[in-house]
Amino acid sequence: AARDTSTLPSGYGSLRQEDLAVTLGLTGVMIRALPLDEMVLRVLSPDSERALRELRTSHADRIEQLARRHGLRQRNVWYISWFGLQDDARYSPDEVVITSLGRDFRPLEVIPLSAGFGTQRLDARDVRSALYVFEDGLDVEQPLVVRVETAQSAEWGSALRTIEREGALVRARAG
Repeated sequence: AARDTSTLPSGYGSLRQEDLAVTLGLTGVMIRALPLDEMVLRVLSPDSERALRELRTSHADRIEQLARRHGLRQRNVWYISWFGLQDDARYSPDEVVITSLGRDFRPLEVIPLSAGFGTQRLDARDVRSALYVFEDGLDVEQPLVVRVETAQSAEWGSALRTIEREGALVRARAG
């Protein structure tokens, strides 16, 4: 239970989203993926925590509707952003697969947060983001592999160690 962050107080974290996000690169595009899980939110800086909570809350009705439709017990929601590194870069927002405990998870639903998300094209410095809802069983407390098109990353394992270290610091600060 070293990773049991459900008892962590809110508002004492110091990490930025970039410190924990899984980052992948494709031609002309950088992708950042971050689970909107309590374990993650409670170790982020107060501003980041608040922003991501508001994001999740503002789409809670849609997420709950999906959960009912798909009979979900868990809320596996990821915040995924696509950054344009060059003009007219193409991306495939549906080609996201997360492998957890030997099983591949594809999004049940993608909730676009940016205008133009569906165009699948970015210019330099453009950002498109969406909430990705996955089915039950995707365990963010275990190392996992994030794949987008031809790129993949297993860096979530090191993010978990960072979360664990920051969790101890959060407890000390709140103490």
